[in-house]
Amino acid sequence: MTVHTLLFAGLVVVAVAVIVALVRAMPRHRPALPEPVGAAIGIAIGFVTNFFDTLGIGSFATTTSLFKLLRFVPDERIPGTLNVGHALPTVVEAAIFIGIIAVEPRTLLLLILAAVVGAWLGAGFVARLPRRYVQIGMGTALLAAAVLFILSNLKGSQFGLGGQALGLAGTRLAIGIVVSFFLGALMTIGIGLYAPCMIMVSLLGMNPIAAFPIMMASCAFLMPVASLRFIRFDAFSMRAALGLTLGGIPGVLIAAFLVKRLDIVLLRWLVVVVVLYAAIVMLRSAMRSQQPAEIILTD
Repeated sequence: MTVHTLLFAGLVVVAVAVIVALVRAMPRHRPALPEPVGAAIGIAIGFVTNFFDTLGIGSFATTTSLFKLLRFVPDERIPGTLNVGHALPTVVEAAIFIGIIAVEPRTLLLLILAAVVGAWLGAGFVARLPRRYVQIGMGTALLAAAVLFILSNLKGSQFGLGGQALGLAGTRLAIGIVVSFFLGALMTIGIGLYAPCMIMVSLLGMNPIAAFPIMMASCAFLMPVASLRFIRFDAFSMRAALGLTLGGIPGVLIAAFLVKRLDIVLLRWLVVVVVLYAAIVMLRSAMRSQQPAEIILTD
C-alpha cells in the first residue's frame, strides 16, 4: 500500500465517522434544523469561508466573525460548530491536494504525522501556556516572515524563500518534523496551522504550494476527532454545521483548482496575504483578551 493510498483510506475513515455521528445526532436536533432562509445563510457562509480556507486563509476566524455579525450561532456553540461544520470540507481539501500536488510521499506522511502527534501529546503542555503571549509571539513572527516573503518576491531568492523542492531529507526533514510537531501542539490553543506551515516549508527550501496538502491533511485528521467529541455532547449548532458542510464542499472544489493553476509568483504573493492576515488576526486577538481562552482545535 502506497503512502497516498494510506492517507486516502484514512480520510475516508474519518469522513464516514463524522457522517455517521451527524446522522445519529439529527433526531436530537430536529427542532433546530434550518428553515429555508437560515439554511441559505448557513450554506452561503460555508461556501465563502471554505473557498478562502482552500486558498490558505483559514476558515475559523472568518466564520466566527460572520456568526457574530449575523448572530447566527450562540457564542458557547461556536467552537463545536466550527469543528463539526468544517470537518468534511477540510477532508475534501486534503484529498484534492494530496492528489494534485506531488509532495514527496515520505515528507508528506512524516510532517502530517508530526502535526497530529503534536496535537495529542503536546496538548497538555501547550494548553498551560499563556495563550495571549503565544499569540503575540506567533503574530510577531508571522509579521517578520511576511516581510521576508515580500523582500524575496521583490529581490529574489537570496532571502531564503525561493525554494522549488517538493520534498525534504536529512537535517531539513528532521527540522520539519520537529516544527510540525510544535505547530500541531499550538493548534490546541487556537493557533492556526496554515500560515506557519507555509512559512516553514518555504524556509526549508520547498515550493510554497507543498504546504497545501501538508497543512490541510493535518487538519483533516484532527478536526473530525474533535467533531466527534462536540457531536457526542451536542455542543454545536446542527443547522449552522450542516450549512457550513453543504456550502463548504462546493467552495473547496472551486477554489482548489484555482490554486492548482496559480504560477509560483502569484502563489508567493498569496502567501504574503495569508501570513499578514493571520498575523493581524492573532495580534488583535491577543490585544483583546487578557484571560486564557477555551481550548479548541483550529485550522
